[in-house]
Parts: sequence; structure tokens; C-alpha cells
Amino acid sequence: MRRYLFIPAIVLAMAGVAGAAHASSDDLRSAAPMAGWLTIPQIADKLAAQGYDVRRIKVERRGYEVYAIDKAGRRIEAYVDPVTGNLSGAEWGEDD
Repeated sequence: MRRYLFIPAIVLAMAGVAGAAHASSDDLRSAAPMAGWLTIPQIADKLAAQGYDVRRIKVERRGYEVYAIDKAGRRIEAYVDPVTGNLSGAEWGEDD
């Protein structure tokens, strides 16, 4: 009987480790309430001032996801901290 209880315990422990790894990727984004977030136009203006050509901004669960063209003409997809407007987790695509 004890052997049958041991296997589910291992499975649950492994699921907890996987959940913790997934939660760490969410740490890149803010947990601040939406009332404290910058607006989409404010985010677009801030990024434009840094030289980005903003194409699209999506509201995500814990921040904004931005699609833009950087100064070098490369496509960029990044998360933006909704409180500070700072980029994090950027990925660059091919030249446009």
C-alpha cells in the first residue's frame, strides 16, 4: 500500500518544481494593480522617444507586450513593465 502512495507524491513534487520554474518567467512582469499602470499611449510615447517604431501593444495579464522596430531596423517583441515602461525579455527578429 505504501508503494502506491509514494508514486503520486513524486508526481506532485515534480509538478511543484515545474510550476516554480514557470512562475519565475512571470517575475519579469509587474504584479502591480492596473490602476498604477502607464497607459498604452504613454508606453508608446516612451518607446518612441527611445527610437523604437511601435507597431502594436497588447495588454497581458501582468504587463504589456510590445511589437516594434528598433533603431537598427530589426523587429522586436518584448514585455514592458507597465509601471516603469522599461523593456524586459526582448526578442529580436529578422531585419525588416
